[in-house]
Amino acid sequence: MNIIQAPSPNFTAGRRGRKIIAIVNHITAGLMPGTLSWLRNPKAKASAHYLVTKKGEVYQLVADQDTAWHAGIVLKPNWPLYDGSNPNFYTIGIEHEALAGQGLTEAQYQATRLLHLALVVKHGIPVDADHIVGHCRIDSVNRPNDPGAAFPWSRLLADLKGEDEEVIYKTYNDLPDWAKPTIKKLMDRKSIAGDGKGNINLSDDVVKTMVILSREGVIK
Repeated sequence: MNIIQAPSPNFTAGRRGRKIIAIVNHITAGLMPGTLSWLRNPKAKASAHYLVTKKGEVYQLVADQDTAWHAGIVLKPNWPLYDGSNPNFYTIGIEHEALAGQGLTEAQYQATRLLHLALVVKHGIPVDADHIVGHCRIDSVNRPNDPGAAFPWSRLLADLKGEDEEVIYKTYNDLPDWAKPTIKKLMDRKSIAGDGKGNINLSDDVVKTMVILSREGVIK
Protein backbone atom coordinates (compact mmCIF):
# COMPACT_ATOMS: atom_id res chain seq x y z
CA MET A 1 0.00 0.00 0.00
CA ASN A 2 1.48 3.30 -1.12
CA ILE A 3 0.48 6.36 0.91
CA ILE A 4 0.68 9.61 -1.08
CA GLN A 5 1.56 12.68 0.93
CA ALA A 6 -0.76 15.63 0.19
CA PRO A 7 -0.46 17.99 3.17
CA SER A 8 -3.43 20.14 4.13
CA PRO A 9 -3.07 23.42 6.06
CA ASN A 10 -6.30 22.63 7.88
CA PHE A 11 -5.09 21.09 11.13
CA THR A 12 -4.06 21.82 14.68
CA ALA A 13 -0.53 20.86 15.68
CA GLY A 14 -0.44 18.09 18.26
CA ARG A 15 -3.35 16.53 20.15
CA ARG A 16 -3.29 18.39 23.48
CA GLY A 17 -1.82 15.32 25.12
CA ARG A 18 -4.72 13.07 24.10
CA LYS A 19 -4.25 9.46 23.00
CA ILE A 20 -5.80 8.27 19.73
CA ILE A 21 -8.59 5.87 20.69
CA ALA A 22 -10.81 5.59 17.61
CA ILE A 23 -11.12 5.86 13.83
CA VAL A 24 -13.94 7.95 12.35
CA ASN A 25 -15.01 7.08 8.80
CA HIS A 26 -16.53 9.59 6.37
CA ILE A 27 -17.61 9.89 2.75
CA THR A 28 -16.66 13.00 0.82
CA ALA A 29 -20.02 13.58 -0.94
CA GLY A 30 -17.82 14.70 -3.85
CA LEU A 31 -15.42 13.20 -6.37
CA MET A 32 -11.74 13.48 -7.22
CA PRO A 33 -9.86 15.64 -7.87
CA GLY A 34 -12.17 18.31 -6.46
CA THR A 35 -12.63 16.63 -3.09
CA LEU A 36 -8.87 16.42 -2.48
CA SER A 37 -8.46 20.04 -3.52
CA TRP A 38 -11.23 21.15 -1.15
CA LEU A 39 -9.74 19.33 1.82
CA ARG A 40 -6.48 21.20 1.17
CA ASN A 41 -8.17 24.59 0.74
CA PRO A 42 -7.91 26.92 3.78
CA LYS A 43 -11.42 28.18 3.01
CA ALA A 44 -12.82 24.72 3.72
CA LYS A 45 -11.74 24.79 7.37
CA ALA A 46 -12.02 21.00 7.22
CA SER A 47 -9.71 18.08 6.64
CA ALA A 48 -9.08 14.44 7.50
CA HIS A 49 -5.95 12.46 8.19
CA TYR A 50 -6.49 10.24 5.15
CA LEU A 51 -8.48 10.15 1.91
CA VAL A 52 -9.12 6.84 0.12
CA THR A 53 -10.17 7.19 -3.53
CA LYS A 54 -12.35 4.97 -5.69
CA LYS A 55 -9.20 3.79 -7.46
CA GLY A 56 -7.72 2.58 -4.19
CA GLU A 57 -5.26 5.45 -3.76
CA VAL A 58 -4.53 6.54 -0.21
CA TYR A 59 -3.62 10.18 0.47
CA GLN A 60 -2.37 11.44 3.82
CA LEU A 61 -3.37 15.04 4.45
CA VAL A 62 -2.60 15.40 8.15
CA ALA A 63 -0.01 13.54 10.22
CA ASP A 64 -1.37 11.07 12.77
CA GLN A 65 0.19 13.01 15.62
CA ASP A 66 -1.66 16.19 14.63
CA THR A 67 -5.37 17.02 14.86
CA ALA A 68 -7.40 17.03 11.66
CA TRP A 69 -10.67 18.98 11.51
CA HIS A 70 -13.11 16.21 10.63
CA ALA A 71 -15.52 15.60 13.51
CA GLY A 72 -15.40 18.57 15.87
CA ILE A 73 -19.09 19.42 15.84
CA VAL A 74 -21.05 17.14 18.19
CA LEU A 75 -24.84 17.04 17.94
CA LYS A 76 -26.96 14.31 19.52
CA PRO A 77 -24.11 11.79 19.54
CA ASN A 78 -24.67 8.06 19.80
CA TRP A 79 -21.11 7.19 20.72
CA PRO A 80 -20.24 5.94 24.20
CA LEU A 81 -16.59 7.04 23.92
CA TYR A 82 -17.53 10.72 23.58
CA ASP A 83 -16.32 12.39 26.76
CA GLY A 84 -17.59 15.95 26.26
CA SER A 85 -14.41 17.24 24.64
CA ASN A 86 -13.61 17.79 20.94
CA PRO A 87 -13.43 14.30 19.33
CA ASN A 88 -10.85 15.54 16.82
CA PHE A 89 -8.20 15.39 19.53
CA TYR A 90 -8.59 11.66 20.16
CA THR A 91 -9.64 10.25 16.77
CA ILE A 92 -8.23 9.67 13.30
CA GLY A 93 -10.43 10.68 10.35
CA ILE A 94 -10.60 8.73 7.08
CA GLU A 95 -12.49 10.22 4.14
CA HIS A 96 -13.69 7.97 1.31
CA GLU A 97 -14.36 9.33 -2.16
CA ALA A 98 -18.07 8.68 -2.75
CA LEU A 99 -21.31 10.46 -3.46
CA ALA A 100 -24.23 10.25 -1.04
CA GLY A 101 -25.66 6.74 -0.98
CA GLN A 102 -22.72 5.14 -2.74
CA GLY A 103 -20.72 2.23 -1.38
CA LEU A 104 -17.01 1.64 -1.85
CA THR A 105 -15.37 0.13 -4.91
CA GLU A 106 -13.49 -3.13 -4.30
CA ALA A 107 -10.14 -1.40 -4.78
CA GLN A 108 -11.23 1.29 -2.32
CA TYR A 109 -12.38 -1.30 0.20
CA GLN A 110 -9.13 -3.22 0.09
CA ALA A 111 -7.13 0.01 0.48
CA THR A 112 -9.15 1.18 3.48
CA ARG A 113 -8.98 -2.30 5.03
CA LEU A 114 -5.18 -2.22 4.91
CA LEU A 115 -5.14 1.36 6.18
CA HIS A 116 -7.43 0.49 9.09
CA LEU A 117 -5.30 -2.52 9.93
CA ALA A 118 -2.12 -0.43 9.97
CA LEU A 119 -3.74 2.22 12.19
CA VAL A 120 -5.25 -0.36 14.56
CA VAL A 121 -1.82 -1.88 15.16
CA LYS A 122 0.07 1.40 15.26
CA HIS A 123 -2.21 3.08 17.79
CA GLY A 124 -3.55 0.07 19.69
CA ILE A 125 -7.16 0.73 18.65
CA PRO A 126 -9.61 -2.07 19.56
CA VAL A 127 -11.54 -3.56 16.64
CA ASP A 128 -15.21 -3.08 17.48
CA ALA A 129 -18.20 -0.91 16.59
CA ASP A 130 -17.36 1.71 19.22
CA HIS A 131 -13.73 2.26 18.24
CA ILE A 132 -14.24 2.17 14.45
CA VAL A 133 -17.23 4.40 13.78
CA GLY A 134 -18.97 6.66 11.30
CA HIS A 135 -19.25 10.45 11.55
CA CYS A 136 -22.99 9.93 12.08
CA ARG A 137 -22.29 8.53 15.55
CA ILE A 138 -20.84 11.90 16.58
CA ASP A 139 -23.16 14.27 14.69
CA SER A 140 -26.48 12.56 14.03
CA VAL A 141 -28.16 15.84 13.08
CA ASN A 142 -26.03 17.22 10.24
CA ARG A 143 -24.22 13.99 9.28
CA PRO A 144 -26.85 11.22 9.57
CA ASN A 145 -25.70 9.63 6.29
CA ASP A 146 -21.95 9.95 6.79
CA PRO A 147 -20.69 7.48 5.70
CA GLY A 148 -24.17 6.07 5.00
CA ALA A 149 -25.92 2.70 4.94
CA ALA A 150 -23.83 1.43 2.01
CA PHE A 151 -20.59 1.56 4.01
CA PRO A 152 -19.37 -2.05 4.53
CA TRP A 153 -19.28 -2.10 8.32
CA SER A 154 -19.87 -5.82 8.82
CA ARG A 155 -17.29 -6.84 6.24
CA LEU A 156 -14.68 -4.41 7.52
CA LEU A 157 -15.00 -5.37 11.18
CA ALA A 158 -15.07 -9.08 10.31
CA ASP A 159 -11.95 -8.77 8.16
CA LEU A 160 -10.13 -6.77 10.83
CA LYS A 161 -11.07 -9.25 13.54
CA GLY A 162 -10.38 -12.33 11.42
CA GLU A 163 -13.52 -14.44 11.52
CA ASP A 164 -11.66 -17.69 10.90
CA GLU A 165 -10.22 -17.93 14.43
CA GLU A 166 -6.71 -17.32 13.18
CA VAL A 167 -3.56 -17.89 15.21
CA ILE A 168 -2.75 -15.35 17.93
CA TYR A 169 0.89 -14.77 18.83
CA LYS A 170 0.79 -14.04 22.54
CA THR A 171 4.45 -13.07 23.03
CA TYR A 172 7.36 -12.00 20.86
CA ASN A 173 8.95 -15.44 21.22
CA ASP A 174 5.82 -17.04 19.75
CA LEU A 175 6.29 -15.19 16.45
CA PRO A 176 7.64 -16.99 13.38
CA ASP A 177 11.23 -16.07 12.51
CA TRP A 178 10.19 -14.21 9.34
CA ALA A 179 8.10 -11.79 11.38
CA LYS A 180 10.42 -11.08 14.31
CA PRO A 181 12.60 -8.32 12.71
CA THR A 182 9.56 -6.22 11.73
CA ILE A 183 7.69 -6.67 15.02
CA LYS A 184 10.86 -6.03 17.07
CA LYS A 185 11.36 -2.76 15.17
CA LEU A 186 7.80 -1.69 15.99
CA MET A 187 8.15 -2.75 19.62
CA ASP A 188 11.46 -0.91 20.04
CA ARG A 189 9.88 2.37 18.98
CA LYS A 190 6.72 1.74 21.05
CA SER A 191 4.43 1.44 18.00
CA ILE A 192 3.40 -1.90 19.48
CA ALA A 193 3.15 -1.62 23.24
CA GLY A 194 1.38 -4.82 24.24
CA ASP A 195 -0.43 -5.12 27.55
CA GLY A 196 2.53 -4.11 29.72
CA LYS A 197 2.99 -7.71 30.93
CA GLY A 198 5.06 -8.96 28.03
CA ASN A 199 2.11 -10.03 25.90
CA ILE A 200 1.63 -8.59 22.41
CA ASN A 201 -1.44 -10.65 21.38
CA LEU A 202 -1.10 -10.08 17.62
CA SER A 203 -3.14 -12.09 15.14
CA ASP A 204 -1.48 -13.89 12.26
CA ASP A 205 -3.29 -11.59 9.80
CA VAL A 206 -2.02 -8.46 11.55
CA VAL A 207 1.55 -9.79 11.65
CA LYS A 208 1.49 -10.67 7.94
CA THR A 209 0.12 -7.23 7.06
CA MET A 210 2.79 -5.46 9.11
CA VAL A 211 5.53 -7.44 7.37
CA ILE A 212 4.06 -6.63 3.95
CA LEU A 213 3.79 -2.93 4.81
CA SER A 214 7.39 -2.97 6.03
CA ARG A 215 8.62 -4.61 2.85
CA GLU A 216 6.72 -2.06 0.74
CA GLY A 217 8.25 0.82 2.67
CA VAL A 218 5.02 2.02 4.31
CA ILE A 219 6.50 1.13 7.70
CA LYS A 220 10.07 2.34 7.89
